[in-house]
Amino acid sequence: MENVVIFDSPGKGRGLKAAKEFWAGDVIFSEASLAAVVFDSLAERVCHSCFRRQEKLQRCGQCKFAHYCDRTCQRAGWAEHKQECSAIKAYGKVPNENIRLVARILWRLDKDGSTVSDMQLTTLDELEDHITDMQEDELKELKVDIHNFLDFWPRTSKQHTVDDISHIFGVINCNGFSVSDQRGLQAVGVGLFPNLCLVNHDCWPNCTVILNHGNQSAVNTMFHSQRRIELRSLGKIAEGEELTVAYVDYMNLSEERQRLLKTQYFFDCTCEHCKNKIKDDIKLGGREVDGVKPSEEQVKEATDYCYQMLEKMDKARLNGDYHEVVKICRECIEKTEPVLAETHIYLLRMWSTMSEVQAYLQYLNDAAEYARKMVEGYTKLYPPNNATLGMAAMRAGVIHWQAGDIEVAHGMVCKAYAILMVTHGPTHPITKDLEAMRVQTEMELRMFKQNEYVYHSMREAALKNKPMTMLHEPKSVEEGIKNLFHRRK
Repeated sequence: MENVVIFDSPGKGRGLKAAKEFWAGDVIFSEASLAAVVFDSLAERVCHSCFRRQEKLQRCGQCKFAHYCDRTCQRAGWAEHKQECSAIKAYGKVPNENIRLVARILWRLDKDGSTVSDMQLTTLDELEDHITDMQEDELKELKVDIHNFLDFWPRTSKQHTVDDISHIFGVINCNGFSVSDQRGLQAVGVGLFPNLCLVNHDCWPNCTVILNHGNQSAVNTMFHSQRRIELRSLGKIAEGEELTVAYVDYMNLSEERQRLLKTQYFFDCTCEHCKNKIKDDIKLGGREVDGVKPSEEQVKEATDYCYQMLEKMDKARLNGDYHEVVKICRECIEKTEPVLAETHIYLLRMWSTMSEVQAYLQYLNDAAEYARKMVEGYTKLYPPNNATLGMAAMRAGVIHWQAGDIEVAHGMVCKAYAILMVTHGPTHPITKDLEAMRVQTEMELRMFKQNEYVYHSMREAALKNKPMTMLHEPKSVEEGIKNLFHRRK
């Protein structure tokens, strides 16, 4: 941790600043989780040791709850699961993910002490729990969790005070980090990374956090070693500059970001982008054509209509009625696209959904058009090195490839690769996938320019083998890992 220094950040409390100069893509530090658990909803579909999604998992023969890829993963996870396994058997049921995480943290602390490694910059006692800032309904949930935790916690384990237990619950409530699957595409669990808790928020940050499974395999017997986060620099950072990450998605308006940060993380954001409401105007702006803009009333009317249709669209998508989703999106786009700017956040959501669903339904030309529009809008809103922008460009590249537009496909893939090399790094599985896509699309583009007929003939043959497939069933709006920190729903 020689790359960072703890300091008192004005108006923010403790923070971290750079001990030397960094450039885009530099790993400032990496950190293993103190403890982590799989979400309740995915307990049977994700390995409890390596956090990989698998079709078939082996269940723990004793507690019948924990699932693993194979015996190797089970052995690797046994140090972390051993006491949990006995406690579940004795309790007779499985407590929720928050209780399981608090239990794993306390067992770890009881075993290794308050500082579990030489790299740890802070103890959990020093982290804020914000219990005094909680609303009444949150305090009720906390009391229920503490009550159930005390029932679950074995009498044979070291006993802790209610204050100590509630402090850990408070810490994970505002500092639990979403742990992704091996592809980095979906949050599958939550963990606690003490050093990461010291990195403060900024809506336009100079760092990003990624969980990088890399090339590690379950053969590694350090039970927490595969769950490592990397704090990566998004651009040049001067020595002495504060290190920041974004706790919430910048796509939200300033007022909404401030509301989320206040209710979820208990602080008032005073960053430049919030104070000056930077880009709020274009996030709800009108489309300018030949120097002429629609009136404020027209923009408001289109915005309100778009919002209403988004609610309808979300319900149809939740029900899996994707043809109805397309119908709603198309009707909304036809009515609002001539009025709203290409950076309007509601229109962007419509394009994003339309692209995703049309790709799933195999209407690839339509899907490609909306994916391209979405990336163009994102490019004008997000910072240049932003993981959400990179992932959107990657998806657009794949859809254009499937639609047969190799020139746009290659450009999108290259754009995505350049961004994710910074945000994810060269060893991340997603970046490796992109490198393979980049090589393939570059080769196909050369072939296309030499002889279009030969290229299209070979492409038809390649499509039968379906490389570069990403047409999964569309997910709900809430699913995914857009926000860094896990919040209990």
